[in-house]
Amino acid sequence: MSALGDHLESGVTTLCTAWAITRRDGRVLGFTDHDTELSFDGITFRADSGLTARALAQSTGLSVDNTEALGALRDDAISEADIDAGRYDGAEVRAWRVNWVDPSMHALKFRGRIGEIRRGGGAFHAELRGLADQLNQSKGRIFHKPCSAILGDAACGVDADALGLALETEALTVSERRDFTVGNDAGFPVGWFERGRFKVLSGASEGLIGIIKRDRIQDGQRRIELWEPIAAEVLAGDRIRLDPGCDKRMETCRAKFDNIANFRGFPDIPGEDWMIAVPASTRNKNGGSRR
Repeated sequence: MSALGDHLESGVTTLCTAWAITRRDGRVLGFTDHDTELSFDGITFRADSGLTARALAQSTGLSVDNTEALGALRDDAISEADIDAGRYDGAEVRAWRVNWVDPSMHALKFRGRIGEIRRGGGAFHAELRGLADQLNQSKGRIFHKPCSAILGDAACGVDADALGLALETEALTVSERRDFTVGNDAGFPVGWFERGRFKVLSGASEGLIGIIKRDRIQDGQRRIELWEPIAAEVLAGDRIRLDPGCDKRMETCRAKFDNIANFRGFPDIPGEDWMIAVPASTRNKNGGSRR
């Protein structure tokens, strides 16, 4: 039996719960419901966050383990601005049962990701979903005309940096966090970045991503408009990266990226009209009158 198991069998326990949240940007935050800080596995678990959790619902089979974490919103811990910016969307969560007298005695009791987050009254409620939740996601390949790969992924194989297809620059002007101007000295044609990815590389929005709606030249500068505003403040002078856009067509794959060998669509697949086609003796099948 483990040391923690011996402690549980002793009849007098000194137990608490510790959580670690790993955001997609790599930042790790630790919290505990004990009244003093704890440390183990290289993580310091803060006791002043007010974070608590409801009972963990677990079952046999493939049902999803789930629970909910509740805590106060604080600028130096989990802030409302970071939640609005999506920095906790899909973040990994681990929870341990810990002997606070000797934190080396700990056992992992939950591992999963953050689901829906609700806010109100200066607090947040985060739904925690277990690993089995990923089994509910649809998998498999879709057979349709457009390419199913994402530009730059393993199936696509396009390296935008190696081919000089992307642009790293700084924002000259920013309007409503969705309309930007940058210099136009890189030689990319108009519309090159439409449908591409807009990523902030510095400032308060570092790491946040948007999708480019329009890319045009205006008054000698390149104007970039996003479909949705960036979720945190972006200032003139912040570094940004513009990745080329791809409309998933075979013609674009060949002409823009010279990557037709990796095209993952089916351009010759019959359309929906074939489902209602019937034999006909006439040569004219344009839908007009036979007379």
